[in-house]
Amino acid sequence: MFFLLAQVLFDLGGFGFAGAVALAATATAGAALIACALLAGRAAPAVPRTKVRTALRDRERRTAFLAQRDPDASGRPRPRAPGQLSPTAA
Repeated sequence: MFFLLAQVLFDLGGFGFAGAVALAATATAGAALIACALLAGRAAPAVPRTKVRTALRDRERRTAFLAQRDPDASGRPRPRAPGQLSPTAA
């Protein structure tokens, strides 16, 4: 298919042999990529929504970062902005 496409493009003219080969190679690679994507999409098993929901919930529970929802709640120190350096610290 590659050589046939290169020959057809070369016969049409305007490309030159190197341009015809490059265009044919790009078209062949693109067609192969699309074919692989279609086959891989059909081969992938369907995952039930309940498993996806459970996996997201479990991942959320495992995260090390907990969002600080209320910074003004009792027992939480107020965040401070960095101050000016004192002359003795330098």
